[in-house]
Amino acid sequence: MSTHSGPHRIVFANEKGGTGKSTTAVHVAVALAYQGARVAAIDLDPRQRTLHRYFENRTETERRRAVKLPSARFAVFEGDTIEALDSQIAEMSRDADFVIFDTPGRDDPFARHVATEADTLVTPLNDSFVDFDLIGQVDAETFKVRKLSFYAELIWEARKKRAMATIAHKRREMDWVVVRNRTQHTEARNMKRLDQALTELSKRVGFRIAGGLSERVIYRELFPSGLTLLDKGHLGELGTSHLVARQELRALVASLALPMPGGREPELSLGRIG
Repeated sequence: MSTHSGPHRIVFANEKGGTGKSTTAVHVAVALAYQGARVAAIDLDPRQRTLHRYFENRTETERRRAVKLPSARFAVFEGDTIEALDSQIAEMSRDADFVIFDTPGRDDPFARHVATEADTLVTPLNDSFVDFDLIGQVDAETFKVRKLSFYAELIWEARKKRAMATIAHKRREMDWVVVRNRTQHTEARNMKRLDQALTELSKRVGFRIAGGLSERVIYRELFPSGLTLLDKGHLGELGTSHLVARQELRALVASLALPMPGGREPELSLGRIG
């Protein structure tokens, strides 16, 4: 980790909806809060407001049950200039160890701005070539990568600029992590082709690949309460699939390799979470 003094920026972004961005962002935010980190969260989609609504629901559950849950400061960006966004980020960054951004599932100038400024950029993808097309195009016969997408080119250029800034201004390098969500619905032959295409593209543009969250009803059921899989003791009886989902989440957070305050190691493996 560099000597850059600002909070670590984690941006959840791609240009397609339905990939689990908001669910993953909330769970990562709460996981960090459980480890004692001070977390701020900014929702860049003022129409959907999924991240913001999730934390609103969490606050209401705290009030209704008279409990205190690890959480994040949260806000929605509703401005119309990059300067207004930077101003809100600066305000939300005060006393924060991490600032988490949830972006809309479409091309958006504010999402692009925070993505290129990310310390950790997380791009959730469902395991299909429909989603893969967001970062690269493959040959219809061989499934070899033919070209990068516009989005991958954008991040590639941003990472090159950041590499130079890292040397000149001691900024953090950008860590780009492609997270594979909902893998159990992928047919074996298709999964192998995706594996090969993702591996090939990762070598070209330098992202890491991490396992994500499976498609489980529990995530949709938790939204109204704002609870997460980490809120052990508040969820009632959990089935086997829920316990497996919690393990998936632990593995995902560990794979992000986020810098903990004071240089502490993440404590996921020590049972502090859930």
